[in-house]
Amino acid sequence: MQVAGRSVLKVPHRREVVDASALPGGYRRMLQIVQAAAGGPVMVKDVGAELGINVVVPGRLEPPLGKLSKLAVRGWLHRLPNGTFTIRA
Repeated sequence: MQVAGRSVLKVPHRREVVDASALPGGYRRMLQIVQAAAGGPVMVKDVGAELGINVVVPGRLEPPLGKLSKLAVRGWLHRLPNGTFTIRA
């Protein structure tokens, strides 16, 4: 996305912003779902179910997986080797 002729990330790196209020609504909601499960890692299908996505339909979890992965790459979440996500401390 571009603002004033300059490229701007839709999902900013965690180190560049004060809090999650800088995230777009859908990303912020996913972050809240993972935070609510602070007892352990969260699977993509659990996030999808919480968002009201029919998780048994093949391919429906690809968009949430992409968004969760983007949150992990930008430092908001931690992606474990088994594909689950946790809050980054």
